[in-house]
Amino acid sequence: MDARATELTIRRRRLPHWTIAGSIYFVTFRLATKPLSADERRLVLDHIRSGHPEFYHLLAAVVMPDHVHALLRPNKDVSLSRIMKGMKGASARKLNQARGTRGSIWLDESWDRIVRDQEELLEKVNYMLDNPRKRGLTDDPWSYEGWQWSGETDLEDDA
Repeated sequence: MDARATELTIRRRRLPHWTIAGSIYFVTFRLATKPLSADERRLVLDHIRSGHPEFYHLLAAVVMPDHVHALLRPNKDVSLSRIMKGMKGASARKLNQARGTRGSIWLDESWDRIVRDQEELLEKVNYMLDNPRKRGLTDDPWSYEGWQWSGETDLEDDA
């Protein structure tokens, strides 16, 4: 465990959610509605980018037609649950507005995992990068419209 780790907090809804200040998280959330179009994927990715650096440090994100993955480190005094509420809530409003619809866009709960070491961080980045290729959405994942990578692969917090 990292020397920065101060206190593990565990809360549970249907899924367990573990948090440790200063950690990088791999998060996943899924759609409750029809798949996202390419334009909608860009809208969601733009919203995720907009939270960096005010609320979190975004290392990578990929927006797929039916789910989203992100690697991020919450800023001090910003909880992961607040980040996820803002990420999902605001993007749902934008998607509903673009679609002319109302109601839930995302499934209620998100999945999150504390990234434990450098090897796991690199594994998650590679998994996210390969996701659109495996689904047949692109031959070149680096050019996929729903992909964002900061270029960072360092687990250490420079702040």
